[in-house]
Amino acid sequence: MSDKTRTGTRTGRLSVLAAAWVVARRDFTAILFSRSFFFFLLGPLFPVIVGALAGSVGARVQASAEQPGLGVAMSAADVDALSAARARLVPALGDAIPNLIVLEKLAPGQTFDARAALAGKKGIAAVLTGTLAEPVLTGPDGLIGNWRGPVSMLAVQARSGHVIAYPEIALQPVATSSAGERRGRLTTAQSAQMMLFLLTMMLAGMVLSNLVEEKGNKIIEVLAAAIPMDSVFFGKLFAMLGVSLVGIGTWAAAGSLVFLLGGSHLPHLAEPAVGWPMLIGLGVVYFAMAYLLLGSVFLSIGSMATTVREVQTLSMPVTMLQLMVFFFASFAMTQPGSMVETAALIFPFSSPFAMLARGAQDPAILPHVLAIGWQALWVVVLVRIGARLFRSRVMKSGPARAGKRTKARRAAEAV
Repeated sequence: MSDKTRTGTRTGRLSVLAAAWVVARRDFTAILFSRSFFFFLLGPLFPVIVGALAGSVGARVQASAEQPGLGVAMSAADVDALSAARARLVPALGDAIPNLIVLEKLAPGQTFDARAALAGKKGIAAVLTGTLAEPVLTGPDGLIGNWRGPVSMLAVQARSGHVIAYPEIALQPVATSSAGERRGRLTTAQSAQMMLFLLTMMLAGMVLSNLVEEKGNKIIEVLAAAIPMDSVFFGKLFAMLGVSLVGIGTWAAAGSLVFLLGGSHLPHLAEPAVGWPMLIGLGVVYFAMAYLLLGSVFLSIGSMATTVREVQTLSMPVTMLQLMVFFFASFAMTQPGSMVETAALIFPFSSPFAMLARGAQDPAILPHVLAIGWQALWVVVLVRIGARLFRSRVMKSGPARAGKRTKARRAAEAV
């Protein structure tokens, strides 16, 4: 009778997927309708505000800074010739020709101390002395190296005494070129990778805090006693993924509003190889895969930690390794078709980043189907490993006591 009862209890329990759905729905609802979720949505707003203020202040400082000028101390005839030559060159060369500041028109035989002028005059980056035939440029090494060519052109124009005609260039614009298209798609791939990495690292840490909190409240042990541990891990992962997607959707809506209001001031990215709708869809899928992969590792870490300090100690190496994985995927993006890219596509933790970059550069769709299946397989493997670690390290006393009670019960029944 007891054996039948035990068998009936086992068959009456929820399946792994059904139990995972129960846990996911519970966690998702509890987090979504909590006050902390509102502050979670406001979290990215503060870095954006700080970045905008820093950019505004930097632009104001740059605008208020004095433009460096080229001080001129030469004979009166040479100074006048240089000024006229610059007026003729500026329409063709623009800012490539430095601004001339007349320091002194020298009399025949008069000398000028260029070093003293650099030390005493504000707004003077370098000083031009000598003659038009033998000009001398005094100033910092890097600056005078950059100004050597323009000053030489200026001196030649001044010595000629007449206007040197520059041919009018006929412009024939095209939409793009093969090199420009590849460079633009590379920029798009890099931007997509960076966005995916930032979102994953910013949001995956919620899994750790949630698990540690429930371990402290003994809730996780109650769940583990009622349903399979794999279901608990899967449920928590997908609940946090759902919360993250809600947050990303909210931020995307706010970003779209900003784009509509100031789209002309935002950087333009080249059209990806698979098209924008497909790349955005792949971005959502690969975010889910990257989140589940990293979250499964964080769940394993949280199962072994008992305090927040232990979580921080254990998660720091994982975060640093994830940063190295991102750099690896970024480098592989620049080596299409190489063994480095193949390794980045196969390694599960770098695969979402490498495949998203591939979508921006290669129009093929089949590799993405295979990569998503491969990443999903690793999610299952990592969750099962984490659940087994939790059972062996945290719940290890439960099965042993249950085994002793079962043996005692069987002995009593035999008597």
